[in-house]
Amino acid sequence: MSLQDGPSAGGWKPAVSAALRGALDLVFPPRALDDGPAPLSGGYSADAWSRISFLDDPVCDGCGTPFEFDLGPGSVCPACAAGPRAFSRARAACLYDEASSPGILQLKHADRLDLAPLFARWISRAARELIAEADAIVPVPMHRWRLMARRYNQAAEIARPLARLSGKPYLADALRRTRATPSQAGKSGSGRRRNVAGAFVVPDRLAGQVAGRSILLIDDVLTTGATAEGCARALLAAGATRVDVAVVARVKEAAN
Repeated sequence: MSLQDGPSAGGWKPAVSAALRGALDLVFPPRALDDGPAPLSGGYSADAWSRISFLDDPVCDGCGTPFEFDLGPGSVCPACAAGPRAFSRARAACLYDEASSPGILQLKHADRLDLAPLFARWISRAARELIAEADAIVPVPMHRWRLMARRYNQAAEIARPLARLSGKPYLADALRRTRATPSQAGKSGSGRRRNVAGAFVVPDRLAGQVAGRSILLIDDVLTTGATAEGCARALLAAGATRVDVAVVARVKEAAN
């Protein structure tokens, strides 16, 4: 059992929870996350599916922000052109908005671990090129105190089935969050960067798993990229050749 998978992962609890949820679903069919008709898959009704803004090309080759027009291969947005990031590329399955956020928040705060494999499939489509070029998959870590309170890391819950789908090695504990940073919610881009500065490290005993490899970093939501940037810097410092990022959803326009 890995640290980032949390106390409930890798043991009897997920299997029992899945069995209980399956039994309850037979008696009480699951309701859609949007309170609509019975869901087609993963808690989303047909109407909810139609309202999710899934992202396809054209997108910025750097951060994955959607473009209105195809600007050609390798095109980047002004923010990426203004200065290089520690991570090479980022991709998101959809926009983070009122249609997609309920499911992501249910996974994050309401023990809806059954949604994680669905989100992994979304990422497998949106980030297929990044996955193909990756040598290993790593989740954004959660500090141990927050992990104990929440009991699981939602990024790890998504990264694990994604690794199984892609056949890539899953490095659950390659990154460690060394301090319990306050929530990023409500902070500006610069405030988010200061909040997570120096907060991530690759443990010395695991540096060999990272060195010389291309890493795909997994998280639930990309806002300004500050957390992904901090994680990428730690992975590169440990010898990773490059770091790409894949998330379930991203805000349409990152804050500065």
